[in-house]
Amino acid sequence: MSLFITRQLYIFSKRCLTRSLVFDRHFKKNTMVDQAVLDKLEAGYAKLAASDSKSLLKKHLTKEIFDQLKTKKTSFGSTLLDVIQSGLENHDSGVGIYAPDAESYTVFGDLFDPIIDDYHGGFKKTDKHPPKDFGDVDTLGNLDPTGEFIVSTRVRCGRSLEGYPFNPCLTEAQYKEMEDKVSSTLSGLDGELKGTFYPLTGMSKDVQQKLIDDHFLFKEGDRFLQTANACRYWPTGRGIYHNDAKTFLVWCNEEDHLRIISMQMGGDLGQVYRRLVTAVNDIEKRLPFSHNDRFGFLTFCPTNLGTTVRASVHIKVPKLAANKAKLEEVASKFNLQVRGTRGEHTEAEGGVYDISNKRRLGLTEYDAVKEMHDGIAELIKIEKEL
Repeated sequence: MSLFITRQLYIFSKRCLTRSLVFDRHFKKNTMVDQAVLDKLEAGYAKLAASDSKSLLKKHLTKEIFDQLKTKKTSFGSTLLDVIQSGLENHDSGVGIYAPDAESYTVFGDLFDPIIDDYHGGFKKTDKHPPKDFGDVDTLGNLDPTGEFIVSTRVRCGRSLEGYPFNPCLTEAQYKEMEDKVSSTLSGLDGELKGTFYPLTGMSKDVQQKLIDDHFLFKEGDRFLQTANACRYWPTGRGIYHNDAKTFLVWCNEEDHLRIISMQMGGDLGQVYRRLVTAVNDIEKRLPFSHNDRFGFLTFCPTNLGTTVRASVHIKVPKLAANKAKLEEVASKFNLQVRGTRGEHTEAEGGVYDISNKRRLGLTEYDAVKEMHDGIAELIKIEKEL
């Protein structure tokens, strides 16, 4: 009997050892970064280090941090290459880094943390984003009642749906599933927000032209997004919703899962903000959003964390524009970003600038919009005095 038990124990332990070795090989295969990826990382890093890039990626990706992170992977299989490949290929990037999944903010935290701190004007490892607070929406009014300076006003925010990774890790089936969820949710909006959802897949030429004419239709991602792998399976799972008055818009799966936008001609920031707040609160009751205790609302780009709110105006300030240094000086005092008429990487057309709040993390939604409000009020005051 004793010999039999000994033999059985020997067979059992041998099986366990075999299974352990198989599991170990499988685990290593899943957690180890491929040599091809490592080679691409090394070559890309060498080129970036030798370049004159002014990106935050180059500034903060030291050799020590690079070596520390290059063999890491998230549970979605995202590597350092997925995080930095846009910045490695586009040396003219301002930031150069994206999060392929929410986990990346932790796994590659030694790179994300200093870039987030730098971009958002101070957000340390020990800092936590405050709870959502839209403030008293009635305290914001019309910044330009005479219509002399502000062409249009827009407030938007990004949201990610809970339970889904960001664009680079989404499957084609997940894109379709998300589009179905979003379109059915938006079809339940009523009152001022009531409208129509237009899927990009199978969109007719007439509808396409109408959306282009209204400046609503987003195109397949620019080269910064393309190289970050954010445009796979295009146009599957993408769509646009707008209300009947064309003052409320939702983009589905462009850069983020959702871009919720309120806008109108003129400078009535109060009205635009109130509409956005109503919409976000209504949608959130029906669709759970991805949220993190430290970073607030999570999205694909580290510049767009926390509140994710960008409040902007298209504004004509010809006298200030003639002195770009002065314009930039006033803007930076209020943490504002000055961009071309059509946003980042574009020129000002006819002297019209897109000016928005830069900080979106470490302050409340109301405070982010109020920074833009106060900065624009100051710019208009200076323009009148010149």
